[in-house]
Amino acid sequence: MPEIAARQGGALIGVVMGLIDKLFGAPRPSPTAPLYAAIIANGRQPHWYLDGAVPDTIDGRFDMIAAILALVLLRLEDDPSSAGRVAQLTEQFIDDMDGQLRESGIGDVGIGKNVGQMMSMLGGRLGAYREALASDDLAPALRRNLYRGNDPGEDAVAHVSAQLLGLRERLAGQESAAILAGQIG
Repeated sequence: MPEIAARQGGALIGVVMGLIDKLFGAPRPSPTAPLYAAIIANGRQPHWYLDGAVPDTIDGRFDMIAAILALVLLRLEDDPSSAGRVAQLTEQFIDDMDGQLRESGIGDVGIGKNVGQMMSMLGGRLGAYREALASDDLAPALRRNLYRGNDPGEDAVAHVSAQLLGLRERLAGQESAAILAGQIG
């Protein structure tokens, strides 16, 4: 009898601790966390900024990550079963941008406006890269969206274009489950 009471007491403690963790503990990671981490890691690779002449600034890093995120989202759009994960990945991007803005000192009043602008920018990039990929010529979209009208030189644009087209090819050859697990490289 004492063993049964101990097991029941242990189960109750487990339930209570689970509830406390849920209310006060750290949030559980998103199911898209591995994929988002892979996108961020890819966007931070030095070659984008050295060989690709992407400005190593907050805006430049945002634009590079948005370009990679756009390619991933476009690939996952091809798989209707990934629709829920696409939404979660987009929400994770929003949450991350919200956190980044807060860390940079933007207050609550400006957060919504800035996040809204970032989402609009991401939407614009999705459209621009979708059109550019259809023609297999990313250069005009990169000049407008990644370099924001500045001329980094032909070699830099060619480098970024080749790398992003290579990423597109790798993503096209992978199952959605592998991509969602963070295997994008």
